[in-house]
Amino acid sequence: MATENDVEDGVLIEEDTRTKEPDEYRVILLNDDYTTMEFVVAVIMSVFHKELFEATRVMLDVHRKGRGVVGTYTYDIAATKINKVHAMARENGFPLKCIMEKA
Repeated sequence: MATENDVEDGVLIEEDTRTKEPDEYRVILLNDDYTTMEFVVAVIMSVFHKELFEATRVMLDVHRKGRGVVGTYTYDIAATKINKVHAMARENGFPLKCIMEKA
């Protein structure tokens, strides 16, 4: 077991030294009235490495429900992917937005 034992004032104290798993975050694309469906699919395939079928499914969620979960990642990876989405959208003149929520 991954613990360390210490004696403090005659009382045995057991400390848990296991590594805590990092928190995970859902990356979510948000719908808007200007970004094309084709561009959303291209972004999902490029940034999130999804196949065409899965990218299309997520895009349809975004279109129909107003938002779609693209994946779940640790904080740093989620933030990097969100920045890539925003940069691609900006470069192509689209207002596509992406957010993260704690899973």
